[in-house]
Amino acid sequence: MTMTYYTIGNSGLRVSRLALGTMIFGTEWGWGADRDAARAMFDAYVEAGGNFFDTADLYTGGTAETWLGEFVAERGLRDKAVIATKFTFNAEPANPNAGGNGRKNIMRAVEASLKRLGTDYIDLYLLHVWDRVTPAEEVLRTLDDLVHAGKVRHIGLSDVPAWYAGRAQAIAELRGYEPVSALQLEYSLAERAIEHEYVPFATRHGAGIMVWSPLASGLLSGKYRPTQAGNAGRLDGFRNTTHPGFQKFSDRNWAIVAELEKVAAELGRSMAQVALNWVATQPGIASVILGATKLNQLEDNLGALDFCIPAELRARLEKVSATPAPFPHSYFGSEIQVRVTGGAVTGDKPAGYSPPVIIEGQAVSISSDSLKKGS
Repeated sequence: MTMTYYTIGNSGLRVSRLALGTMIFGTEWGWGADRDAARAMFDAYVEAGGNFFDTADLYTGGTAETWLGEFVAERGLRDKAVIATKFTFNAEPANPNAGGNGRKNIMRAVEASLKRLGTDYIDLYLLHVWDRVTPAEEVLRTLDDLVHAGKVRHIGLSDVPAWYAGRAQAIAELRGYEPVSALQLEYSLAERAIEHEYVPFATRHGAGIMVWSPLASGLLSGKYRPTQAGNAGRLDGFRNTTHPGFQKFSDRNWAIVAELEKVAAELGRSMAQVALNWVATQPGIASVILGATKLNQLEDNLGALDFCIPAELRARLEKVSATPAPFPHSYFGSEIQVRVTGGAVTGDKPAGYSPPVIIEGQAVSISSDSLKKGS
């Protein structure tokens, strides 16, 4: 495959469209990859041209950050690697300040992550989840201080309300703080809620979306079935969980799986590749995080951008996965909006107003040898 790189959000940070997720680096949680398997996936990703690595301070109790830092150092890749890590979750029972998004915890967490990663700076530092109590002003000021201190290059938000993301970006703009360059959110054919608020925010206010769980925790890989017996993977172990992130078995989702299987067969591609391709080519998406637990899964995932989904097949996937627009978004479609425009065709900007910037081709040479050959 040929890896391409794009800037994330309004930053100048160039990242590959497929990122390597490291939540599965380590077996402390009862599932995941051991060190050899994690290293093999890291190597395969790097050799495919990938440069974007996603982790978090508490993934597998810190093992994920530690291994990632070691793998990067062993291959001398720190200048090439773009490392994203996150803070928020608490690892110290009965100590409320060892978690959350307050200044005290952020300053503690960043030092711990830097130590585990074996680096002196983090390329993209993200709030992991909204804690409901810390003022956005405190979070943005603290992250801006880390940028000025050289410990962080860019900042982002993960799993926050859309209004909070908007407020954070407005605070950054008005006070001259480091702006939010990335949003990390769940998105897949089975989970399309971000299309209503987050995608418009991201495309208009400079925050590229990093997608987690693009395969709906493996559901869209095709290995799970409604009447399945036995344990096909991680989701089977969560069939009775109360964790909202693993509530994937539903009639709607089984219908999506069935249609995805048909589309994949028509394209001659795996179900996972088609599901990843659909996500990666949706509006607002900067990068898709791959969370494979086995090398063969990752190798298959890395081929997800080597083809295009024809419009008619894309329409079938979007129809089966569509959900009704929640209020007030039901008022923003053409049915109501034409009453605003008086029936006149009205738009934001004409097609081609802002063409994409793509840099490709052969570099010119300025060596004396090339000048002699050309003479």
